[in-house]
Amino acid sequence: MLERVALREVWEVSKDVKAFRFDKKLEFNAGQFIMAWLPGVGEKPFSLAWGDLIVVKRVGPFTSRLFELAEGDYLWIRGPYGRGFEPKGKRAVLIGGGIGIPPLYAFARQNSGRFEGVTLIYGARSKEELALMDIEEYVNEVVITTDDGSAGRKGFPTDVLAERKNEFDQAYTCGPEPMLKAVLRVMNYENVQISAERYMKCGIGVCGSCNLGKYLVCRDGPVFDGFQLKGLL
Repeated sequence: MLERVALREVWEVSKDVKAFRFDKKLEFNAGQFIMAWLPGVGEKPFSLAWGDLIVVKRVGPFTSRLFELAEGDYLWIRGPYGRGFEPKGKRAVLIGGGIGIPPLYAFARQNSGRFEGVTLIYGARSKEELALMDIEEYVNEVVITTDDGSAGRKGFPTDVLAERKNEFDQAYTCGPEPMLKAVLRVMNYENVQISAERYMKCGIGVCGSCNLGKYLVCRDGPVFDGFQLKGLL
């Protein structure tokens, strides 16, 4: 059921990325998503960065219209939907790429203090595209990689993961699909939870537009165990 919420805060997070905080806090598990609707524009899914917060990259007509909204404007939402991350083990690594950071931010914040140690490996094209860096408050270590070497180490998050994977007993990841595939290969599909992305229309498992093999991302995911995606991703 759609619910109208007012935007309490809107601010720029990084290059072409904005945060939208609304005046209602939702109960959710990190990794779950909402469907956001704008009259005359359409509806899109967004992972929750917190119960009242989405962080959005401008990539098309819907997000361009969303970027025109200011504090006091309205957005219509429904959810949260889907399956979120499950905290497991004692030493966790979060692998984020680009705008895949919001659900990992939520996970780190929800589970602050639960693990013996949490390392974030976060990659972006350049330092201008790094978002939600206050995640440092909720993890023990942050390792940055950038494609152009403008921040942290030049290269990709999976380069670091491949070198250090034996330090961790559970991995959580969200980002571009090539990175997700690389994470699965590095982890050999074991002890890894993947937040997958597919085109969505309904968000509730009815229309089938978000199918990923035998799964529907909106209903069976968006978070999957690595073994579930073997041969599919």
